[in-house]
Parts: sequence; structure tokens; C-alpha cells
Amino acid sequence: MKNDSEKPVNCCNHSALPDSIAASCCGGSAGSGAGTPETHFVSGLVNTPVGPVPRVTGELSSRDRWGSVKCRWGIGRMNYMVAPGLYALGSPDADAPLLVTANYKMSFDKLREAMRGWDAWILVLDTKGINVWCAAGAGTFGTKELISRVKMTRLQDIVNHRVLILPQLGAPGVAAHEVKKASGFKVRYGPIRAQDLPAFLEAGMKATPEMRQKTFILRERTELIPMELIPALKISIPLGLTFYFLSGLGSGMDYWPGVRHSGFLAVWALLLAVLGGAILFPVFLPWISGRAFSLKGFFLGLVMDIILWLFQGGEYFSRPGRLEFWAWMLIIPTLVSHMAMNFTGASTYTSLSGVKKEMRWALPLQIAGAIIGLALWIGARVIY
Repeated sequence: MKNDSEKPVNCCNHSALPDSIAASCCGGSAGSGAGTPETHFVSGLVNTPVGPVPRVTGELSSRDRWGSVKCRWGIGRMNYMVAPGLYALGSPDADAPLLVTANYKMSFDKLREAMRGWDAWILVLDTKGINVWCAAGAGTFGTKELISRVKMTRLQDIVNHRVLILPQLGAPGVAAHEVKKASGFKVRYGPIRAQDLPAFLEAGMKATPEMRQKTFILRERTELIPMELIPALKISIPLGLTFYFLSGLGSGMDYWPGVRHSGFLAVWALLLAVLGGAILFPVFLPWISGRAFSLKGFFLGLVMDIILWLFQGGEYFSRPGRLEFWAWMLIIPTLVSHMAMNFTGASTYTSLSGVKKEMRWALPLQIAGAIIGLALWIGARVIY
């Protein structure tokens, strides 16, 4: 296939092109998510029978890697996407494999990095900037979008074969028989991990059992910590400051001594809850007793209670002091239990029906725990 980065033709396949190229034709669109899709990784054009296609490489730039770091810490997460449409990895010809992914840029980058040195077509679906697994569950990485994108990009005029290679985790959202009927393209599911794609292709699109198994090892669990830690801190910091300054009211002593006495306890307790729910829980998840994540979180919260008791318990012997202390002893495991449930969507051994069932009984108990704990804390202020 001829590479023509100097001479664009009348029709393009993507909006992620230089400004001199017309946008949003033959399958390209900016997507429906917020923000402007990334385009800096486009290194030229590859000419096809239906127009030029943006060329990308498997080499990630420092900007790509820094973008992933920021995204993991929740910075610009919902805007981190590429425009949906067709891309050319390297210099693919009409017989090159056709890979499908989401328009979440980290998914796109993982795919092209894993296929470094290969020539392939990458079809990016509009998943609103969400990764393949979550988008499949939500329906955006789905049958309708896949069929629509195949037709919009006119793939039948670009490749000789009729095979779409989808990530295995996208299977819940795609009805392969409907795709075949509507587009003429057969769906083949590749391995779970993008890094296994070269071996999968070299083996004639045959996956080993290891390629079909989704792991949830320590490294993968710790990668989730920043995305949970930042939202937790955004809530706990202002909440902690509120408790801190309210602690001087009704404390039986002058305002500022009361703040220093009870306010520090409140801040320390909330930080322990965040430590347990957002950091320690994913690390120790497989070894915490219980099946329900809410119970696992509650048990870990009791460990956080012990830490609070060891460092602060001796200072609260009076009746109102004990009441205030026990308020936090209830609030901490309640908060850790609630934060622990955030990891149900990322684990490999939960199901949608099981999570819904757990939420029906866990959420009322968590709300009750928070209300009782708050009532005890207010009671301690009244008793003084």
C-alpha cells in the first residue's frame, strides 16, 4: 500500500487529522464525550481506496505517558480520549489485521504499544472515553456502534478479509452474529491483554488458556489506588475541616483548646478511613475475610479502629469523651465498607447481579452506621 502523507485526497476517514485536512468524513467524528480528542500522536497519512487514514506508531511519546499518569490520578480523566474512526498502525496493506478498541486514549495507547513493529488497522469505537470493559457493560462498546463504525469507515473497500479482532473483555457488549449479518465481518475475540496480541496473531489467531484468563494481581490492584484516593480525599478533606472547626463547640472547654482536642481526633479518624478504604483495601483484598466487599471493608475498618484506639484511646476516658470516641469507632468501618464497594467493578470475581444484591442490604446499613455515628458525635457535644 502506498504511503501518501503529502497528497491528501478528497475523502478522509477520521477527524484526528492535521488542520489542512477536512474533518469528520468517512467514519471520523469527534465523539460525544466532553473535551477535545487528542491528536498529537498522528504522524501522517496512509492513502486508501476511500481516502487518507491517520497514521500512528507503536512508540509512545513522553506526552502520551504523562497523559496516562495524570489520568490514573483523575486529572482530565473524562476528557482523555481519541476521536473514533480508523487508524493505520505503521503501513498496513489490504491483508493486515483489523483490531478494534475503545476511544479511551489509554486503551488506544496500550494497543498500539503492544503492536509496536506491526502493520495493522485500528478501528476505534465511540465509547464516550470509557475503557473497553466498562464500555461493554454500559453498551457503548456494543453491537450497534461497531456495525455503524464499520459502515462509516467503509472497511469492506479497504481490507481484503472480513475479520474484526475484538478484545475479549468487549464480548459482553457485542452480538457477533448480528455484526456478521449486518456488516459481513466476522468477529474474533483476541486475548484479554493487549500485550498478548502479537503471539495471538502469530499463532493464527489462537489463544492459549493464559490469554483468556483475567488476573487481578497486586500490581494491577495498586494501579487502582490513585483513582480511588483522589475522590476520597476530595470529600474527606473538607469533611475533616468541618468536623475540626465544629469540634470546639460544646466541648466543655474554650473553643480553640476544644478544637485541638476533639478536632485532631476527627481528622485522624477520617484519614484512617481513607487509608483503609482507598489504599489498604485493594492491596490486601484477597486476604481479607468475607465474600461481600462491604463486609471485607468493614473488617478492615475494625483494624483501623484498633489503630485509632492505640494512638488516641487513652485520651478519652470521660463519659462525653468516650461517646465521641465510639462515634468515630463506628464511622470509620462504615466509611471503609462504603469505599471498598467501589472496587467491585474492577475485580475479577464479582458479578453485576451479585453487586446489586449486596448493595440492597449493605447501603442501608452503611447509611444507618453513618447516622448513628454522627448522632453519637453530636451527643458528645451536648453532654459536655
